[in-house]
Amino acid sequence: MLVPSDDAGLRALFIKRTERLGDPWSGQMALPGGRRDPADADLLATVAREAREETGLDLSRADYLGQLGDLSPVSPHLPQIVVRPFVFGLSSPPAVQSCPEVALHVWAGLDELEESRVTETVCVRGQDLVVSGYRVGAHLIWGMTERILAPFMELLRSI
Repeated sequence: MLVPSDDAGLRALFIKRTERLGDPWSGQMALPGGRRDPADADLLATVAREAREETGLDLSRADYLGQLGDLSPVSPHLPQIVVRPFVFGLSSPPAVQSCPEVALHVWAGLDELEESRVTETVCVRGQDLVVSGYRVGAHLIWGMTERILAPFMELLRSI
């Protein structure tokens, strides 16, 4: 979800997942989203449901801007899923609601993210792993979310 920022750039909405035993992405920064439910008519319905559940946002008032290419986790320790990112634009940042799955919400400027590119060491399953990512205050955006964000930001630079 994108909104205009005060400096004529764009801000994107990120969530920090609540820490939960058994969740391989527990405590990580992410984009709102989740698994398709059999009751969802299609992936757009999944996106709308997940956005509502995780942020309280009604995407029927947002502009659908398109979708990005499918991605899958690269680690053999993660579930072999396919993620298809969808992009929506809103005219202004709406109020975001909390839910048990989400520890916090952060609107981050894409220009600021570009300047906060880092390589850091994270501990995953007791092992240190050097990762590329983006710093948002005290939070690190890395992994699948970084793999979605990096080519998206490259696409924005090219237009």
